[in-house]
Amino acid sequence: MLSTYDVIIRLVLSALLGGLVGIEREVHKREAGLRTHILVSLGSTLIMLTSMHIFDIYNYAGGIDPSRIAAGVVTGIGFIGAGTIIRNREAIKGLTTAASIWTVSAIGLAVGCGFISAACTATILVLLVLLALRNIERVIRKQ
Repeated sequence: MLSTYDVIIRLVLSALLGGLVGIEREVHKREAGLRTHILVSLGSTLIMLTSMHIFDIYNYAGGIDPSRIAAGVVTGIGFIGAGTIIRNREAIKGLTTAASIWTVSAIGLAVGCGFISAACTATILVLLVLLALRNIERVIRKQ
C-alpha cells in the first residue's frame, strides 16, 4: 500500500506534467488549455491510485482487476476529446487537442501506477511533438 507521501507526490507530479502540456495548448489558444489538461491528468492519476488501492484492499477476494478502471478512463476520455473536435466545410479543428487530452490521460494513469519514467518521457515527447513539429508542418504546407 502506498504511503500518504507517495500519493501526494504522484498527484502533484501528475498536475505538473499535465500542466506542461496544457501551457503549450493555452499559449496557442487551443480549445482545451492549462486547466483542462491538468484536470484530465490529475483525474486519471486519482483513478489509477484508487484502482490500485481497491486492489490492495480486496486482493484476497480474487477476480479483482485494477486495469479495468484504467480501461474505462481511456474510453471516457475519448468522449471529452470528441467535444473539442469541430468540423466545418473546409477543415476539422481540434484533433490535436483531443489527442493531447487523451495522451495526458495516459500520462496521469502512468503517474498513478508509479511508472514515473514513462510519464516524464511521454510528457517531453508530447511537448516536442506539439512545439517542434508545428514548424515542420508549416514548412510542408508552404511547399
